[in-house]
Amino acid sequence: MEHLVRENIKALKPYSSARDEFKQKAEVYLDANENPYNNSLNRYPDPYQKDVKKLISEWRGVSVNKMMLGNGSDEVLDLIYRAFVEPKQDNAIQLPPTYGMYDVLANINNVELRSVGLNDDFSLDIDAILEAQDNNSKLLFVCSPNNPTANVFDISKVEKLLKEFNGVVVIDEAYIDFAEGKSWVDRLDEFPNLIVTQTFSKALGHAAIRLGIAYASEYIISVLNKIKPPYNVNELTQRRALEVLNKRDFYLQIKAIKEEREKLNIELLELTFVEKVYPSEANFILIKVDDANKRYDELLAQGIVIRNRSTQYKCENTLRISIGTPDENEILIKAMNKLV
Repeated sequence: MEHLVRENIKALKPYSSARDEFKQKAEVYLDANENPYNNSLNRYPDPYQKDVKKLISEWRGVSVNKMMLGNGSDEVLDLIYRAFVEPKQDNAIQLPPTYGMYDVLANINNVELRSVGLNDDFSLDIDAILEAQDNNSKLLFVCSPNNPTANVFDISKVEKLLKEFNGVVVIDEAYIDFAEGKSWVDRLDEFPNLIVTQTFSKALGHAAIRLGIAYASEYIISVLNKIKPPYNVNELTQRRALEVLNKRDFYLQIKAIKEEREKLNIELLELTFVEKVYPSEANFILIKVDDANKRYDELLAQGIVIRNRSTQYKCENTLRISIGTPDENEILIKAMNKLV
């Protein structure tokens, strides 16, 4: 993997914080220019989030040395760009329709982003993806379950990409806990070029604390740790993450969301202006309607906000609907029945 890392990153000497240089316990701390008066937040947070990682390790079954935490998945993705893709020289590949931040981050990092569209059934076009790469292709983003299409990609096809793509394959699993299949974190040891990203924002119900995770080989994680800001995950986020991982009541919420997803799927199919309801393994449903702009505006007039995805590749006249509470979903269906 070393040949894929940017030369300046390999040569980089990371910033050494006070907490890096002294990791033991002491009676008096006068090393980090902090305000000495205790208010429970006057000290810098653990730069490597050891307690949080320990609980994640127990939950996901992944070694703490194979994970890095970031200020949301977006920071994690940005660090991946900065570690592997040389601006104005290398390129990355995305598979639209997909998560829009891959494109935004490519532009921020001045990186060429090549797009290889999904097939009409939103499956992977393996031949086209592999043909699109060249010697400077360093990253391939595979969002599974995909946003906005909500489908999981075929395991054998993803395996082929992991084996035949020249660079790093990033599998974005923001919605994995709503899917029936297993996470790719179970196969990190098989594929040295694999990075799996996850988040506390969706199934764990904590979008506000901004906590993302990268799982990869110890070597890749060492590179990402080298370039991350020293205190990128704040103390309040770490404390809340510990509460979430200790309680794990999100399992009941996941179960409820999946049950509501199935109910909503049936009810949407009964609406005459809904032409198709795409299969979902996420916490949202993509539907094709007769006139997406019209239906979006009609629902908005009733105080209901969904997402119009019609501008996305192969998503003409589609609406993306997040799964709400039973009460919210009932309000939605009543409003949509009025439109009929």
